[in-house]
Amino acid sequence: MANPEKTTEKPPSVLRIRAHSVASGVAAALVWPRLQLALKAALAAGIAFGIAPFMPGSAAEYPYYAPLGALVAMYENVAGSMRQGLQALVGLAIGVGLAFMLFSLGHPTPLTVAVVMGLGVVLAGLPKIGSGRDWIPTAALLVLLVGGHNPDSFSFGYLFQMAVGVTVGIVVNLLVFPPLHFRAAALSIVELRQALAQQLWDMGKALKESWPPEHVDWSRRSESLAGHTRSVRLAVEKADASRRANPRRRLHPRDMNLDYRNLRDLERLTFHVQDVTQVLSDVIWAEDTPFVVPDEYAAPLGDAMSAVGDVLRATEEDNPDRQTELAGTADAAINELTARLGSVPHTTEAPSAVESILLSLHRMLRVATPGRPEAKPATAPAD
Repeated sequence: MANPEKTTEKPPSVLRIRAHSVASGVAAALVWPRLQLALKAALAAGIAFGIAPFMPGSAAEYPYYAPLGALVAMYENVAGSMRQGLQALVGLAIGVGLAFMLFSLGHPTPLTVAVVMGLGVVLAGLPKIGSGRDWIPTAALLVLLVGGHNPDSFSFGYLFQMAVGVTVGIVVNLLVFPPLHFRAAALSIVELRQALAQQLWDMGKALKESWPPEHVDWSRRSESLAGHTRSVRLAVEKADASRRANPRRRLHPRDMNLDYRNLRDLERLTFHVQDVTQVLSDVIWAEDTPFVVPDEYAAPLGDAMSAVGDVLRATEEDNPDRQTELAGTADAAINELTARLGSVPHTTEAPSAVESILLSLHRMLRVATPGRPEAKPATAPAD
């Protein structure tokens, strides 16, 4: 097919884009996991503040630091809660030690405050301290300015109450329905696989329309597919992190190795689908692209593309016979068209893009059906 004139559409207004972004952010903030985390943070802060006055010695004079410690330790998973709480306490201890080291310079002055802040930022670069780096200059400054004439009492109360709060936060996160994000990871994998199948179906449909195709949404999805893939990786990693140190994992076992294998396969599939999307978009709209899809190959290429999409969709089904049947149909369509390309000379002077698309489809099929014996497609001879 010859390259037609490039078509353009009016982009959405900035106001609509911002409104959609704000609406998406509000919706994400109100989902149940965030509400659950907020409820647990409130519970931990309340418990910490309730027991803080009963702490020994001068620590009882600083009860408001206990709920702060509970909030610091509250994280979306148990392992992260332990890590974040301990890192914060390490950072606080370093900051307090820094302040005491500089107390030999006398009462706080602009110079000593500047020195403490500078050294605190330097020490915040220590490796493996994580979120605790932010607490080093904060703790040092509080000891210098709030501790006043009794830095020993303040430092003990500050550290002790923060440790109490961190402990309460970790215990609450551990005992009060510690979350497992398995369902979100599983759903994200299914949604991405369905999105890739839909992209192949839409491109197969476009190949059968008069060019330029009436439906052009598929040509703009390359970046959204890449973003979707990144979201799936984050969901799988989040699910993996949520099971660490989580007592509920024994009641809800899940094969995370399988999830990671599915993720890697989907990342490879996304790469190939993006490649086909770019090739087909250039053939249709780019004026400087010399490649074409000959008319006689457009319909069978669209059928092969749709057949691979059917294979991706069937991966979620429990019928292995149906999966094998669809994989065989897609494999036959790809090999038949590849053999046809090798036996029939080109009818146009411009080079054909069909071979590149077929190679990508063959690779998609190999990724989607790893259990099938590998069969190399016929290779079209060079002109």
